[in-house]
Amino acid sequence: IPVTTQGSQQTQPPQKHYGITSPISLAAPKETDCILTQKLIETLKPFGVFEEEEELQRRILILGKLNNLVKEWIREISESKNLPQSVIENVGGKIFTFGSYRLGVHTKGADIDALCVAPRHVDRSDFFTSFYDKLKLQEEVKDLRIWIVVLFVFQIDILFARLALQTIPEDLDLRDDSLLKNLDIRCIRSLNGCRVTDEILHLVPNIDNFRLTLRAIKLWAKRHNIYSNILGFLGGVSWAMLVARTCQLYPNAIASTLVHKFFLVFSKWEWPNPVLLKQPEECNLNLPVWDPRVNPSDRYHLMPIITPAYPQQNSTYNVSVSTRMVMVEEFKQGLAITDEILLSKAEWSKLFEAPNFFQKYKHYIVLLASAPTEKQRLEWVGLVESKIRILVGSLEKNEFITLAHVNPQSFPAPKENPDKEEFRTMWVIGLVFKKTENSENLSVDLTYDIQSFTDTVYRQAINSKMFEVDMKIAAMHVKRKQLHQLLPNHVLQKKKKHSTEGVKLTALNDSSLDLSMDSDNSMSVPSPTSATKTSPLNSSGSSQGRNSPAPAVTAASVTNIQATEVSVPQVNSSESSGGTSSESIPQTATQPAISPPPKPTVSRVVSSTRLVNPPPRSSGNAATSGNAATKIPTPIVGVKRTSSPHKEESPKKTKTEEKTSSTDLSDIPALPANPIPVIKNSIKLRLNR
Repeated sequence: IPVTTQGSQQTQPPQKHYGITSPISLAAPKETDCILTQKLIETLKPFGVFEEEEELQRRILILGKLNNLVKEWIREISESKNLPQSVIENVGGKIFTFGSYRLGVHTKGADIDALCVAPRHVDRSDFFTSFYDKLKLQEEVKDLRIWIVVLFVFQIDILFARLALQTIPEDLDLRDDSLLKNLDIRCIRSLNGCRVTDEILHLVPNIDNFRLTLRAIKLWAKRHNIYSNILGFLGGVSWAMLVARTCQLYPNAIASTLVHKFFLVFSKWEWPNPVLLKQPEECNLNLPVWDPRVNPSDRYHLMPIITPAYPQQNSTYNVSVSTRMVMVEEFKQGLAITDEILLSKAEWSKLFEAPNFFQKYKHYIVLLASAPTEKQRLEWVGLVESKIRILVGSLEKNEFITLAHVNPQSFPAPKENPDKEEFRTMWVIGLVFKKTENSENLSVDLTYDIQSFTDTVYRQAINSKMFEVDMKIAAMHVKRKQLHQLLPNHVLQKKKKHSTEGVKLTALNDSSLDLSMDSDNSMSVPSPTSATKTSPLNSSGSSQGRNSPAPAVTAASVTNIQATEVSVPQVNSSESSGGTSSESIPQTATQPAISPPPKPTVSRVVSSTRLVNPPPRSSGNAATSGNAATKIPTPIVGVKRTSSPHKEESPKKTKTEEKTSSTDLSDIPALPANPIPVIKNSIKLRLNR
């Protein structure tokens, strides 16, 4: 039944039914909605989400040149394979685009995702040889890599698909499912990006409204650190499908209304019910599709958003409990803000205010990846980043952790050795610990979580023959007030000034990270005048803070020694003598005693540094000694916790922690070929009520 509505002429009533359910509302936009939409556009402009017309025309020109180059190359291949002249004249070939550029929501300077479609007689090997060579000869090509990344003025990432057709017509519609017949899986995957993008555009009632809404939502997601498929949040296509579903439910609404309805719908969505833009269709091509009725693994997906093109896939299989929790909370906050905007109590700029991730949590895990050259760093960082979600998954399974929120943005890390050429990158994970009611003191051991993650990364790097000497990965626990020692100032702008008493940061291999007590109060911004005083670790590793009624957490160990070595600053004996008070944790800075724990807690670290026995301790009981000592000369320094062990730890582990015997590698599992020195990497915390 055609729908007739009164109101603005900007949108036309939908002529067909969109989506798998009927619309929630067919209301037409009011004048106030049009005014709010114009204000939204003005707010978005300073963020660079709109491209200038001149830049857009340049993109179109470059893609036209690339398209002609593809046709020319396919003709040359056809001639070399002795095809009939009549076929060569009409052989075709075409460049298709997908992703943000195809959706029409790309930002200034964004790259272009492209697909080269060729007829059946052109092999994939031809694409990576003769076409690669042809591109190298083009003067517009500034940089070219073997996986076919072309840089004209813009970066263009090109995939390849060979269809089972003799010629490629100009009007080819890739949404046709019959094109997938007799194709290999690589070509089907290459085609998937274009097919999904085209389906999305065909499934929304008004493309202009969809595009403006999607620009706003993508900017909001990036500003709020929840835009990253690889780290367990949502990528561009997933955000596009959520916005498209909102457009289907409110087909006549314009952008200001759609942004508000987006937050309304998905803050109340009952996950893991899937988001579908159309009913899945079966093409009888025997390709694997997302179907929890058939595939048991699909039943464990937490936030399924299903692509509309066959073979249907879940675009959010990386989402974890923590990342979903973070996103749903952001949806709720977005709804509250847009409610205010619609009531004229706030401006659109409030929606795009970036929250300070580094004020949000009291505890953080900092991951550091380093490599000796820039080229190796790119490969190493890519691998490490792709596995961080595994670490987040392990952390959130810890019985004492409620949430593990990784910041999608990475940062350059301080050099370990200023005189050595080294490229370092770090990521920050915010932690929320469960509040304990019955226990005053709670020991949390994150060693196994960290070790299993580093083992996974090293194992994959070795198996893929990517691993090089001096590629390292390290992890450490830091508190909110210690982040300024590692992060650049511009990311901590909202942070108040820190007291640097007893704290001095140089290169990380000669640093004194302050691991003392934090006030850990309920406020989001720590005050420099809080009740707990910062005091550095003494020579024995003990730390002390003033008694405070607030719960506190102290890092007892910060290792993976190669990249996070801790040197102990010298302090007055009077300050260190209270190491056994109820508000502090006795710690021991001794050799890394590698003993067989109840779980495999082995980290593989490649370094030219050999494992050595450190000098004997300066006192019999480091936990209670008040003697100060100079920096420990050994390059391997472990800060060990001597407080009561985790309740699940065996007595054997407690005993070995108190030992001061030399390093023992006898019980460590067998390592892969190319022996790698093994160093225990432990992160243990103690929560005090």
